[in-house]
Amino acid sequence: MSYDVGAVRAQFPALRSGTAHFDGPGGTQTPASVAAAIGEAMSRPLSIRGAALPGEVNAEEIVHGFRQAMADLLGADPGGIVFGRSATQLTYDFSRTLAGTWSPGDEVVVSRLDHDANIRPWVQAAERAGAVVRWADFDPATGELSPEAVGAHIGGRTRLVAVTGASNLIGTRPDIPAIAALAHRAGALLYVDGVHLTAHHAVDLERLGADFFVCSPYKFFGPHHGVLAARPELLDTLRPDKLAPSTDAVPERFELGTLPYESMAGTRAAVDFIAGLGSDTDAADGRGGRRERLLSAYAAIAAHESALRESVEKGVRELGGVTVRSRAAERTPTLLLTFEGREAADAYRALARSGVHAPAGSFYALEASRHLGLGESGGLRVGLSAYNDADDVERLLTGLAGFLR
Repeated sequence: MSYDVGAVRAQFPALRSGTAHFDGPGGTQTPASVAAAIGEAMSRPLSIRGAALPGEVNAEEIVHGFRQAMADLLGADPGGIVFGRSATQLTYDFSRTLAGTWSPGDEVVVSRLDHDANIRPWVQAAERAGAVVRWADFDPATGELSPEAVGAHIGGRTRLVAVTGASNLIGTRPDIPAIAALAHRAGALLYVDGVHLTAHHAVDLERLGADFFVCSPYKFFGPHHGVLAARPELLDTLRPDKLAPSTDAVPERFELGTLPYESMAGTRAAVDFIAGLGSDTDAADGRGGRRERLLSAYAAIAAHESALRESVEKGVRELGGVTVRSRAAERTPTLLLTFEGREAADAYRALARSGVHAPAGSFYALEASRHLGLGESGGLRVGLSAYNDADDVERLLTGLAGFLR
């Protein structure tokens, strides 16, 4: 069964507006099934989690269903799935907790390829602990962040390495397993920002070697919040600040206050939506397990998105006057474009007038934008998602051609 993008698009009510969305890296549109799951959760009885009354049972089932769905998505243990308001909030929380174990002279490695949410929390935590920050640079000509570039800064005092699974600015996918091996050889922990990666590629926490992996469901069709995955036994060694009466159980000790059950229900529905996009027969009719169906779906999504990316790249090359900053060998279907003698923000506005949404900026990847020589203004980001089609690409290229004339 081939990937039916028309059938996929039909499940997104927002696409009826006629806008061609290339803003997926900032947040995807939402399928009807996710909205329905949120509505159903809020329409049924809901109470503080328990086992006696319907509202208590519903809440308990939603939480467990959410953890299992995210565990299936990330190849993780459901007991190590932590809910957070956002990936940024989770990283700040964990940076403060981990920094409590650091001493003056300890070292933290961050990369200039990363979103600031995986840089600033560690820099600020290191400053408070008296730790030293080491910066790993990517190659601006190729967009590559090599394991060697990271490893050069890892030593006996390294306590943590923070690196992106995929750049939200230029799409680069570093070799995370190789970086993990270098970090672990030195006795350091690896914290991976998987926000952009999870939207496009299957994740396996153990294969990656990530000790902590954070992502955001609203980047893959779900509600606005963050999720962190880690081994439960690792989480059990950490002592976060929390209220005295709140549970000390893992992962709940990291989740402050009453959980938003409706968002958790929506995220489970988003995972199930992705699982339904698989291309093999068993995956498509639901006979396979959710993890197997997710792997099949991600393979189908990647093939679809890669074909569209190639079409965009070919069309942009033919336009002339456009520089593609996304050049790494392994990358997501995300292109950063700059224009000779023209501002990316002007391209964004020109495209918007024709109903094409491709935003401009540095998108919080400030260090990466500066390292590329683009300052804080960045470029035009074209981000492809599972619901984009050939007509969207044609509209994008037509709009860019009109802008460049």
